[in-house]
Parts: sequence; C-alpha cells; structure tokens
Amino acid sequence: MTEQELIRAAQRGSERAFEEIVQRYEKQVYHLALRMCGREEDAWEVYQEAFLSAWRGLGSFRGDAALSTWLYRLTSNAAIDYLRRQNRQRALEGTSLDDEEAPEPADTAPSPAQAAEQGELREQIQAGLMALSASQRQVLLLRELQGLTYEEISRALALDLGTVKSRIARGRENLRKFLLATGNFSDRLPSNRGRR
Repeated sequence: MTEQELIRAAQRGSERAFEEIVQRYEKQVYHLALRMCGREEDAWEVYQEAFLSAWRGLGSFRGDAALSTWLYRLTSNAAIDYLRRQNRQRALEGTSLDDEEAPEPADTAPSPAQAAEQGELREQIQAGLMALSASQRQVLLLRELQGLTYEEISRALALDLGTVKSRIARGRENLRKFLLATGNFSDRLPSNRGRR
C-alpha cells in the first residue's frame, strides 16, 4: 500500500494500516524522542505518547505536510510536554536535570582510545543539547538530525519561518558556546591556505 492508502485506511479505523505506519516511522520517532529527552526510558514514554496522539489525531490529518513531518511535530510536542512534567516533578522532589547522567552511547569504534574520545564528545554534545531551551533543541534536532528544511520545520511546528531560523541560529550558537566552555570545540577555523 502507498502511504496515502495507509493513511486513508487508518483514518477509517484500520488498526493494521496504522501498525504499518508505525513500523515505517518507529525508528525516526524513537531517535528524535531520545535526542530530545536524553534518556531511553523517557524516549519510550514520548514514543508511545506520540503514536497515541497520531492514532487519535489521524482523522484530522489533511496531508498539508508530509506524514513524517506531522509525526515529528507530534513527537517534539510530546517530548516538550514530557520534559515539562519531569521538570515539575523533579522540582517537587528537589532534584534537577543536572543530577541526571546521559546514557552511555553504544560505541563501535575500533580502538579503545577512539571509542573513549568519541563517547566523551557524544556525551558533551548531548549535555549541550540538554542545556538548550526546549524550543531551540526542538528545531535544531529537526534540522540537523531529521534533515527537515526550514520550511518543513515551520509548517510542522506552525512557526514563522523567521522564528525557525532565529531559533536554529541561537541554538547552534549556544551549543557552540557550551562546547567551547567544556573544551570540546575549537574556536579557530582551519586554515584554507594551500587549498584551492
């Protein structure tokens, strides 16, 4: 079945068609949730919430944007809502996001030294992403990891194009500053001398 046929069948209540949609997009939705939340347990919660929202809202999906873009929006919104709830709960418990450790990413690098260096850099990037505001992290992940264009992000999140561009620029700059402060990024650009 084509994607449009699956959407129409799922809108008519076909659970099988919706299962096929989930299978087609589950990896992308999960990875976006993981990048936004930083922890596997949280990502699974967001993943489930995103697909539950998709099932409930599929009847009103008009196809103005691609299905993937709509799912990214649902996932981003579910992640932001989840993180807000977690922040409130942590505040009540007297802990903060700084008390949480990011999960150790799986490493497949051949040498232990390279694996350690790559793992440390990934941890710092994840920490830098978590240090961004939710709105900056949301658009930056959609742009850099999901590969959406500015226009697609604008449509998916119902934001002005200028707002998307400024949030991405501020997010990149804040991430750069974070990485500079932790010593994981050089402020000097490589020289272009001798290259033509």
